[in-house]
Amino acid sequence: MKVSLVIPAFNEEKLLPQTLAAIERARAGFTDAGWESELIVCNNNSTDRTGEVAAASGARVVFEPVNQIGRARNTGAAAATGDWILFVDADSRPSRELFAAAATMAASGRAIAIGSTVRLDGGGRAWRMLAESWNRLSRWAGLMAGSFIFVERAAFQEVGGFNLQLYAAEEIDLTKRLRTLGRKQGRRIVILHRTPLETSARKTELYSFRELFSFFLRGLFRPFSTLSRREACSPWYDGRR
Repeated sequence: MKVSLVIPAFNEEKLLPQTLAAIERARAGFTDAGWESELIVCNNNSTDRTGEVAAASGARVVFEPVNQIGRARNTGAAAATGDWILFVDADSRPSRELFAAAATMAASGRAIAIGSTVRLDGGGRAWRMLAESWNRLSRWAGLMAGSFIFVERAAFQEVGGFNLQLYAAEEIDLTKRLRTLGRKQGRRIVILHRTPLETSARKTELYSFRELFSFFLRGLFRPFSTLSRREACSPWYDGRR
């Protein structure tokens, strides 16, 4: 078995080195399970040294000129040669134990895709409580966080990859389509929780509570008009790093 690790990256020269170092350590979890692995970074039209940082780490770098995280993931996936694809965000730090658990679950044949609960590396008590609320919802509803999506490549291709109409919440849309396919195949989406993915809380520092709360309210009450417009999804696309 082989896994393709795909990291979408837009202006991530600051945090990408930490992510790449963590992934290099974590890859041992796949190696121990007898898996081969490759590392692909999709440089999503960065204006900083993201591409150079990725190349220096030994990653294969592909370029996507349109700033859209779903499109960047699709471009990275198109270059993948693995049986499974693991999408990890450029500001997240997976562990060896998480990769090992993912490999074990994938090899069991019971899962069409695998997600993980998350642990913020900061952000204060209120944001950590929100993250825990998401984790409970994620496990109950089988929803994958975009920061960690481990999916069978054939299944990803069959459902058409990430929806290019969406600039945010594209992982929820993908989850729903994979769940439908999984029911037909007698497989399910599994959310790992014993070894959470550590991810950056930087948005809680770069954006005010009002800015983030306003975005979530717009997404709740006007989902398509919000999520289908890049300018409406500024926390992901305005370049604050």
